[in-house]
Amino acid sequence: MPPPPRSNVTGFDTRKFVQSSGMPAKDPWARAEQWRYTGPFTRYNRFKGALPGLGTATVAFAAYCTYEYFFMKDDHHGHGEGHGSEEHH
Repeated sequence: MPPPPRSNVTGFDTRKFVQSSGMPAKDPWARAEQWRYTGPFTRYNRFKGALPGLGTATVAFAAYCTYEYFFMKDDHHGHGEGHGSEEHH
């Protein structure tokens, strides 16, 4: 059986003080801080302009690679074909 709680001469209850010193049930600054996470300040809106030309550049590069693969074949130059013993300058 635990010992009975001792009364404090000043009337100050230390258990209530310890319980009240934890995290508050409601953050008094929550409403003031809410603007940081809504509207134009959401995580998506903050980072969507980080690489502005990446999408356009990726599409242009893919189109160029496709064009080069299908239309810019160099058929008359091979590796070592038709040169004989000549050095290629």
